[in-house]
Amino acid sequence: MDFRRFLMEKTQFKWPYPVNYEKENREECDVLVVGGGLAGAFAAINAAKKGARVIVTDKGAIVRSGCAGTGIDHWGNAFTSPCSTNTPDDMLTSPGDPYSPEFARYIGMKESYEAALELESYGMAIRDEKDEFKGAPFRDEETKLMFAYDYKNKHTLRLPGGEQMKPVLYKEMKRLGIKMFDRVMTTSLLTEDGKQGGRVIGATGVNTRTGEFYVFSAKSTILSTGKPLRLWDFATELVGSNAHHDDPNSAGDGDVMAWRAGAKLMMMDRTHSTSAGRRYPAYMTGNMDNTWRPASIVDATGKEIPWEDRDGNILTSVEERNKVGEGQKMMSAGGSKVPYAMRAPTLIHDLQQRIESGEYKMPFYADMTNLPDEERRAVFGLMLGNEGKTKVPVVETLRNSGFDPEKDMLQANVLPPEYMGKDEPWWDVKYPGIGGPNIRDTSFIGGGGLVVDWSLKTSLDGLYAAGNQIAGFSGASNAAATGRYAGRNAAVAAGKVEQLPVSEEQIAEEKKRVYAFVQRQEGYGWKEIQFGLCRIMQDYCGDYRSGEVMEMGLWWLNSIRENELANAVAANPHDLGKILDVDNRLTVDQIVITQSLSRKASSPRMGTVRLDYPENGDNCGYYQTLRQENGETVVEELPFYYWREEGSCREAYEKHCCL
Repeated sequence: MDFRRFLMEKTQFKWPYPVNYEKENREECDVLVVGGGLAGAFAAINAAKKGARVIVTDKGAIVRSGCAGTGIDHWGNAFTSPCSTNTPDDMLTSPGDPYSPEFARYIGMKESYEAALELESYGMAIRDEKDEFKGAPFRDEETKLMFAYDYKNKHTLRLPGGEQMKPVLYKEMKRLGIKMFDRVMTTSLLTEDGKQGGRVIGATGVNTRTGEFYVFSAKSTILSTGKPLRLWDFATELVGSNAHHDDPNSAGDGDVMAWRAGAKLMMMDRTHSTSAGRRYPAYMTGNMDNTWRPASIVDATGKEIPWEDRDGNILTSVEERNKVGEGQKMMSAGGSKVPYAMRAPTLIHDLQQRIESGEYKMPFYADMTNLPDEERRAVFGLMLGNEGKTKVPVVETLRNSGFDPEKDMLQANVLPPEYMGKDEPWWDVKYPGIGGPNIRDTSFIGGGGLVVDWSLKTSLDGLYAAGNQIAGFSGASNAAATGRYAGRNAAVAAGKVEQLPVSEEQIAEEKKRVYAFVQRQEGYGWKEIQFGLCRIMQDYCGDYRSGEVMEMGLWWLNSIRENELANAVAANPHDLGKILDVDNRLTVDQIVITQSLSRKASSPRMGTVRLDYPENGDNCGYYQTLRQENGETVVEELPFYYWREEGSCREAYEKHCCL
């Protein structure tokens, strides 16, 4: 007997909502948006502005759902702002990075600032209108825009109202009359004649409070459910939602629905090491990276640790820590892992050796007391306070505990010297033996996803993708930019086609699959199965991989699907949603291992090491795509730069942007 069933039988607990399993609701629209996060909200709004009838579904509450639900402190790629010294065309590299698709990056750079202006028009502050930072080196006095990380080229905005991002988008969606369905988990895509690979004509869903079933008919559908998370580790009991940077509810819903419908996926084996549930709460320990940049770091004796530029020159002022080197177009944190052309200032490169020699004594502390007042207030208040999961857990908790950044320092994590010498966020401990070997996660930056073209249409007619749903793509401003772009394209496409009838047989099959979990009286709980899946991924698809081991992993996953999952039970609609999450994660696990098996080479870019194929296969010249055809997996090759058209990126953008 699992703990939840024990509580139900031994206590007076009653489900607080009316339960109507199998009650069917039917809705019709021009554009259906699955996932109401940042990308989905922008997609819905911009589709509606094109005159489309729009429906948005989300398994959370749309007002705060998604990876940006709790806020964003900085907004990248604002290359069209009046302050940027670079343009989107300046930032395209030659010959380009195939694992970071330049066409999607170009869309992001062209529309990022326009998306920020949209947010401002909906009521979110993007400028220092109250003049709280007047005269600060990161503020443009004419526009009152504020910038982070690179004070010279000015392309990353600081958002004083970022915590209100989702509420203002929600308000605008309501104003436009967009139909929104909170807590409706979309479970499958409907296709023409119910055939795999056919045109997508809608979706099905289930309400995780009432258990009611939904059928959505649509002329165009946009997937924007983000990347799958918690495939290797599910230890939320340790640090709650801070186990992952993004929305911990992300289970790969969009990838799985598209996979079952026959769409092409790629780069699904792209992973990185992670401490997952063993990490420290993000941004709550002393640091100098990301949102904490450019805080000073001192050792246990109060000795300050110097910063240096990419050439090893010591930087003597805080302002210098946020300036690019001579001739740099932009900079990116990450130390020696970042190409020289983009390398940002960081702590001294030989910090590990100096710790080991005794020159610097641990523990270290983030010292904001010696920062200029505007820099200190920018870190603790503007940035920490608007970035996701920081307003209440970090800022309010520390302030309520008596922490004063003008007087107090915050201790950094106590880690081995070799880790403290790395230019990585110290709260996300990836060091072997601390984070634990074989703990992976789908890539936070540029992970796998759906194959799309210049219109952000997938390989299936009628189906589009936006935000982190796109293979090789990630980031908040990029989500907003591609959301508005996909919304316009989907709306225009919807205006050219007829509404097709849905397949009643396909709907009946999906209802049978979904409600099987609530028709049993005894069986396995969702969390026990999820823990088992994580252990299989740790053991059979971890840091080091080989064909024989991964084949065993696939066998285990198939065994769980045929046994434990086939005998899983949901005690209420919430449980039903969670077991459907587990079903999706199991499918993603199978896709990840299948992609890893098909890539007969190691891939530093994907974060994979094949012991049986140690050669680096990153320069093979093609992606490997996966899709299903008649229920069978098809592996195909897709050339790098498949998106390139005759002419420049600007010409292709202007051809496809539907402005």
